Amino acid sequence: MMNKPFRPALLAGACLAALAFAAPAFAGKTLDAVKQRGTVKCGVTNGVAGFSAPDTQGNWSGLDVDTCRAIAAAVLGDGKKVDFVPLNSQQRFSALQAGEIDILARNTTWTLTRDASLGFNFTTITYYDGQGFLVPKKLKVTSAKQLKNATICTQSGTTNEKNVSDYFRAQGIPVKTVVFESFEASFKAFFSGRCQAFTTDASALAGLRNKEATNPDDYVILPELISKEPLAPLVRRGDDEWFAIAKWVPNALIEAEEFGITQANADELKASSKDPAQQRLLGSGEDLGKLLGLDKDWSFRAIKAVGNYGEIFERNVGPKSVLKLPRGSNNLWSKGGLIYAPPVR
Repeated sequence: MMNKPFRPALLAGACLAALAFAAPAFAGKTLDAVKQRGTVKCGVTNGVAGFSAPDTQGNWSGLDVDTCRAIAAAVLGDGKKVDFVPLNSQQRFSALQAGEIDILARNTTWTLTRDASLGFNFTTITYYDGQGFLVPKKLKVTSAKQLKNATICTQSGTTNEKNVSDYFRAQGIPVKTVVFESFEASFKAFFSGRCQAFTTDASALAGLRNKEATNPDDYVILPELISKEPLAPLVRRGDDEWFAIAKWVPNALIEAEEFGITQANADELKASSKDPAQQRLLGSGEDLGKLLGLDKDWSFRAIKAVGNYGEIFERNVGPKSVLKLPRGSNNLWSKGGLIYAPPVR
């Protein structure tokens, strides 16, 4: 084999590429605006139990809320520095496009159409859901395939409206879909008897049955899930630095669960752990924050503010919540679920 000629230009290019990988990130216009303002503007629902809902004092809680609190802790040092902006389904995308919010964390499904046509980047899937049906027990319906000629309530401007149409058309089952502009109007119409069934994401159905029904035991969630609903926060395209932060903060919370770091033991492990993976997440080892335009303790603060992914799940939608949903697909990949984060290293 002939020896290839030495090419200094190629070597120089490789060296420059290596330096680029190690260089700190530029702050980016959104991060600059957030720091100047002193808060993260987070678009959320008008109130969906388990994901984003205010209590009677106006204090927000939920899985999406905790995502925004974690980002605020990583960026601003305080998980309470969040302005929550309630948005309905029709408002959510235009608010993000117009720059009225920095991130949309509003139980929004990642689809090709939304990803490719709206000028957004989805970040990290924080909940794997699927669309289901809620019906009164008195109807004695045990399957969605028994809903022939039923009237089904849902909300307009969502994936639910199209999914229910596609599902029953494919099954050859005639139904009548009644759509409402707001989520509240749609489920109130169902509970008042306007429709025989209500359809939305299964996680939301559990919350509605437990919180809105006069007697939750009078209603049943049917076994079929008719769609894939991977829920993820969104940010505007064109700001790669902010996109990276919004992506890696949730990933760090997932890895924290994998490596046994909790809200309660984070301080102790930060001081004593010799595990390089734990050290990277706790700010006591390799400094990865500079690659995001942040400091060394970015992920440590996020964990301290809201806990790891498992703690967030359990508190908001799992056994310790009103929804009492099983981990299921939302368990870690190492425990049979789909939750899998790229490595923080």
